[in-house]
Amino acid sequence: MKHGRHLNMEIKITKTTAPKQKPTDENKLGFGKIFTDHMFIMDYTKGIGWHDARIVPYAPLTLDPSAMIFHYGQGIFEGLKAYKAKDGRVLLFRPQKNIERANISNERLCIPALDEKFALQAIKTLVDTDRDWIPEAPGTSLYIRPFIIATDPYLGVKPAETYMFIVILSPVGAYYPEGLNPVKIYVEDDYVRAVRGGIGFAKTPGNYAASIRAQEKAYELKYTQVLWLDGIERKYIEEVGTMNVFFVIDGEVITPALNGSILAGVTRDSSIQLLKSWGYKVTERKLSIEEVYKAHQNGTLDEVFGTGTAAVISPVGELNWEGHIMKINNGEIGKISQKLYDSITGIQSGKLPDQLGWTVEV
Repeated sequence: MKHGRHLNMEIKITKTTAPKQKPTDENKLGFGKIFTDHMFIMDYTKGIGWHDARIVPYAPLTLDPSAMIFHYGQGIFEGLKAYKAKDGRVLLFRPQKNIERANISNERLCIPALDEKFALQAIKTLVDTDRDWIPEAPGTSLYIRPFIIATDPYLGVKPAETYMFIVILSPVGAYYPEGLNPVKIYVEDDYVRAVRGGIGFAKTPGNYAASIRAQEKAYELKYTQVLWLDGIERKYIEEVGTMNVFFVIDGEVITPALNGSILAGVTRDSSIQLLKSWGYKVTERKLSIEEVYKAHQNGTLDEVFGTGTAAVISPVGELNWEGHIMKINNGEIGKISQKLYDSITGIQSGKLPDQLGWTVEV
């Protein structure tokens, strides 16, 4: 249903009569705690399709206690950002990639597809409605969270017949308290995140619920995030918590190949394209934790960094694998991580020319 009947649907806008107080200190936004004045909602009914697209004041939802999302987790979500350029333009970064990925998640979860052009129009209209909420301090942005939930009042496992597509907005600062300072990562060899044939490649709530236990274990050991190994052999690197992960070994940039259990990150794809354009050798392949440890032992593990919408680039300063502590680049950000961060954030905020046509103006 790529070109569904809702392509030309109008978006009805109802503005709030009681605007909220906007944050006064943009350097203390945190992440995902503050929400704007409006949200976008569209309903799906089997036999009708997607309908009633509207922007309304941000408010609690009314759902039946038996709504299927609460019981069986049939839902998906996305994450992207809007930035305010110095010249006043409002820019989205590769939003089409997020919407395409939403439909890949939808297909896996038996959720009806979104019309990709209309979904982008909905996001742009909502961001435009709340554009005064976009923070302008360095490192800040407006986080955009589209999501779909199954709403049938029904106890029983089957695809729902009614859904809501909702978009909410949140002004945000750095995702990790460390900001661009390197984070400490704990390699999880007990719990697993996903397996091939499962739902690891989809952005669906259950994947994140499954990761919380290991995340808590890492926190208790004073680590910021978990590095996941594959679910079968427990030796190949998959991803880091909320990010894809890259290793610079002897000047070569290596990242795990997309294998069906890893999320295809938009920042991952952008980083690979930029690195190749700068002449770096970039390899997507299976990479074992053993190989990383050996590279550390012989002094060729130059850098490790995560990529994701929330943190953009997050350098890794330490890895803990089975008690082996690997300090990376003296716990400082590496030159490749820094260059990627500067380039991606520069393009996102309109400071650098967008030669790859990645930004979309609202």
